Amino acid sequence: MCAATVLHLRSETKPLEHRSALTPSTVKALIDAGYVVNIERSPVRIFDDEEFQDVGANLVPEGSWPQTPQSHIIIGLKELPETETFPLKHTHVQFAHCYKGQGGWEQVLARFPRGGGTLLDLEFLADEQGRRVAAFGYHAGFAGAALAVQAWAIGAAEAGNLAPMKGIRPYENEHSLLQSIEKTLDRGGTAAGRKPSAIVIGALGRCGRGAVDLLEKVGLPSDNILKWDLPETSAKSGPYQEIIESDIINTTFETPTVRVPNTAGPPVDVISIDHLPSLLPREASEAFSKALLPSLLQLKDRHTAPVWKGAEDLFKEKVSTLPHTSLNGSAA
Repeated sequence: MCAATVLHLRSETKPLEHRSALTPSTVKALIDAGYVVNIERSPVRIFDDEEFQDVGANLVPEGSWPQTPQSHIIIGLKELPETETFPLKHTHVQFAHCYKGQGGWEQVLARFPRGGGTLLDLEFLADEQGRRVAAFGYHAGFAGAALAVQAWAIGAAEAGNLAPMKGIRPYENEHSLLQSIEKTLDRGGTAAGRKPSAIVIGALGRCGRGAVDLLEKVGLPSDNILKWDLPETSAKSGPYQEIIESDIINTTFETPTVRVPNTAGPPVDVISIDHLPSLLPREASEAFSKALLPSLLQLKDRHTAPVWKGAEDLFKEKVSTLPHTSLNGSAA
């Protein structure tokens, strides 16, 4: 009889990252399917440790994954700290952000072959039709639109105050986020004598649908929401006057907006946070992990299951492009 496949969920280390690749509901499904699931205790994860324990998972110390047997599959969400350089011996399931020539990609990717490990990058898990099996796009759009509405409302309520929007923190759930945005929007709308107008470019995609849903849920009239996708953007060449006329066009949590200098018209604030869905970590995690679950259930057959074999083949392809010098890096 084959030993059960062991999955190890690590605690996230990226600042203000409260999401989780596994949730109590998906962990229960994995355990029911015969997997052993170890959950690192975490002071930042949106789910309490006890929520995992209650469905049968084993709680293990935070940061214990490097010491686990090589056969354990390490599951995370965001990339590992750049300050760590030791070789990686495990199979890791995570977003690594090293396949598109990002800064420092060689050092990030080389850690895996140097230690005999494998990266199965969540961003590139695709079904046999080439569609991603799970993504955070919807909640990225939802959260981005929420911050955009909040930034407009604060600016309207504090007319003449051109200070950037102050730092924000993740919300416990969607209800608390909507309550906060609606309250701020009421103040801003009263001061401005109107509600903002918004343009969503790519309105039919995951991110666009999330943005439109947020705008509708906080009470923007449909006439105030301009929904553009390929037909609209390809119908004519730019510049697009509609963008200039919109208040909201869809950084970091500490400084959510960046002021773009301009020579005329109102100031333009840009929101560019690389883990926006963490503004709503519980719902974002539940949606992502539920979509990922059918693939997670195939991890025991990862060398033959198409979604995982494709990810491993891509990993090998990317490793083949590494400079030889990066493969001889220090193990410190």
